[in-house]
Amino acid sequence: MADPKFLSTPRRPRERRAPEERVRDWDEVDAERSLLPIVGGQAGRCMDCGIPFCHSACPLGNLIPDWNFLVSRDEWANASAHLHATNNFPEFTGRLCPAPCESACVLAIDSDAVTIKNVEAAIADQAWQLGLETPKPPAHLSGRTVAVIGSGPAGLAAAQQLTRAGHTTTVYERADRLGGLLRYGIPAFRLEKRHLDRRLDQLRAEGTRFHTGVEVGDDPSAEELLARYDAVVLAIGATDPRDLPVPGRELRGIHQAMEYLPLANRVQEGDFVRSPVCAEGQHVVIVGGGDTAADCLGTALRQNAACVTQLDINPRPGERRAVDQPWPVHPKVYRLTASHEEARARPVPDHDPASAAPADRRLFSAGTLRFEGDEQGRVRVLHCAEVEPAERRPLAGTEQGIRADLVLLALGFAGPERGSALVRGLGLELDSAGNLARGRDFGTGTAGVFVAGDAGRGQSLIVWAIAEGRAAAAAVDRYLTGATALPAPIAATDRPLVL
Repeated sequence: MADPKFLSTPRRPRERRAPEERVRDWDEVDAERSLLPIVGGQAGRCMDCGIPFCHSACPLGNLIPDWNFLVSRDEWANASAHLHATNNFPEFTGRLCPAPCESACVLAIDSDAVTIKNVEAAIADQAWQLGLETPKPPAHLSGRTVAVIGSGPAGLAAAQQLTRAGHTTTVYERADRLGGLLRYGIPAFRLEKRHLDRRLDQLRAEGTRFHTGVEVGDDPSAEELLARYDAVVLAIGATDPRDLPVPGRELRGIHQAMEYLPLANRVQEGDFVRSPVCAEGQHVVIVGGGDTAADCLGTALRQNAACVTQLDINPRPGERRAVDQPWPVHPKVYRLTASHEEARARPVPDHDPASAAPADRRLFSAGTLRFEGDEQGRVRVLHCAEVEPAERRPLAGTEQGIRADLVLLALGFAGPERGSALVRGLGLELDSAGNLARGRDFGTGTAGVFVAGDAGRGQSLIVWAIAEGRAAAAAVDRYLTGATALPAPIAATDRPLVL
């Protein structure tokens, strides 16, 4: 570490396009090419720690100091090789991951962390631009066959690893297009689908086979699946949404986020001219405080909603990590997403009942009490109240009504669809959390059947999905051949440094 740039070079994250500009389109919010002129200096801020805690915070075990050093020397090919050694899809994680690695950066103890996420995205983009990410088909086929059910990040990672190991791998997806939540759950302004399509082309060129529009468990049945393949990987996600059982929930105009977001994404795919559930001209209320809620916010703004308010039942986090969330954990702090930046840039209507909301249109410690509708059975008002932090009981005298023509529920997911024909047909059991039960080797009680990603872990981060897909692939390879050379970054029972 001859030149400690972290002492002289301030943190400079990737620039975003102006909110007033980007809210008028569906392109990614980051400024085109704004990162490359500065990324080398930012990578050079890495301290090359003796014990790099960023490793332990990353489920993939990304070799962060190594590729930071290489980027600082403009050695893009070597940096790409180091990055792809642990991560199949860094262009996804470099855009979508909340970067717990940065929270664990040693610099973050008393300074600003290295822009690890930005460096990762730059390496991935440069790898494609320089022609470094060519297909890597196996030299020999094993003669073994594997079915992967689900084409989200866990399923695609498992499929790519297994194909490269020489197994004939087929991915089944029940939707009409591949990608799972990457396709229909994540808006294009966070992940343009060209990145996904490019990876899918790579997987096809390597030999992975794909079938869309297939509801596995019905046709083919679970029995047919087991007879046809030597191993099966279930990467079906945690798609059972949490609901809000309060009076008035049955009113029209109240939708789950994963009803709303896929329709908006289908407009971008060309399936609709206008979404069947559109926020245009509507007073929108989003119930939930996570990334999905922020995606709903950004989508509603782009659909030209009249007003958007977000309710978060949790108290407003502090600007800095709390004493009970010490370094290197990923703390709960007040974060301003790109969507909230866009909401701040929008004037608040004078007649808006929630005009006392913060500038980014979030109400914290806000619990929903009931919905009120009109004579046609459509929602018109959401009644909420401030709640106390521990028991989340409504506080007397704090109730207010917010106009709501469209309500979006972004409350997370309870787990996989447990009653599906596939789960029943394979005879799978559930664990205490309601996820598909599995062992540390990702295997289930049914021989040859493995579970990866949110279906077994519960709703989690994209880095965990990819890491689990890679680890499950190694377990399947070992099951089929007795040994494996595939990397296995995690065990099923590991947990991230995230509170």
